[in-house]
Amino acid sequence: MSRIAQRFADLAGQGRTALVPFVTAGDPTPEVTVPLMHALVAAGADLIELGVPFSDPVADGPVIQRATERALAQGVSLHRVLEMVRRFRDEDSRTPVVLMGYLNPIEVMGYAEFAAAAQAAGVDGVLVVDVPPEEGHELVAALRGEGLDLVYLVAPTSGEARIAKIAAVASGFVYYVSVKGVTGAGHLDVAGVGDKLAQIRQHTDLPVGVGFGIKDAETAARVAGVADAVIVGSALVGLIEAHAAEPETVPATLGDFLRGLREAIDAVARP
Repeated sequence: MSRIAQRFADLAGQGRTALVPFVTAGDPTPEVTVPLMHALVAAGADLIELGVPFSDPVADGPVIQRATERALAQGVSLHRVLEMVRRFRDEDSRTPVVLMGYLNPIEVMGYAEFAAAAQAAGVDGVLVVDVPPEEGHELVAALRGEGLDLVYLVAPTSGEARIAKIAAVASGFVYYVSVKGVTGAGHLDVAGVGDKLAQIRQHTDLPVGVGFGIKDAETAARVAGVADAVIVGSALVGLIEAHAAEPETVPATLGDFLRGLREAIDAVARP
């Protein structure tokens, strides 16, 4: 059983919802990323979603775009991100890590080469925003050959046929984008999210996480009542930006924020 599957199975047995923080690798500095990952786990993260900086992040709002720019300005590449995961694994062999990014850096490295390097570094899954299921066969094969999961996004506008096509190739978990637009945008309709998750679950037994638009403990708790995972990105990355001039304070600051989300989520009874 993969680390992702094991973690969700453990949480389901405990009646708990996963908390998945997103941060951009190398933001605010490359030296902070690994200590930050450990701080997030200590604060209650169940999985870590680590953003791979890319010059044209079309799914990301301005907060994460600026984080990517800060990381790229410091020379953070896909190779360096894998090295960060490798160093994280020196002390943590249990917490799943999912890389989130775009296809171009993977194509440059090569599908097979990337999959092998990711597996060797300790990566558990990959979410490639701009690879639709119709075009991902070669990448899926390379990742599956190394035992890695390929996580797919489902949008609010995805219909039955589209959801079924995504569910047929997704592994690890399904990521439901809870608002229309980019990260950090929009108002979250939790009742509507619950209805959409019920629709998605008709097509897959995989856990379904919800991200985009979760800004605080109150919203996280409401989403925890319907989702298998609460994914928080822009709120954390915004805190990093606010403390970028003092990067040594970032792990503790984000840990405090995430701890509040963890407490709010754990106070909600799973249906």
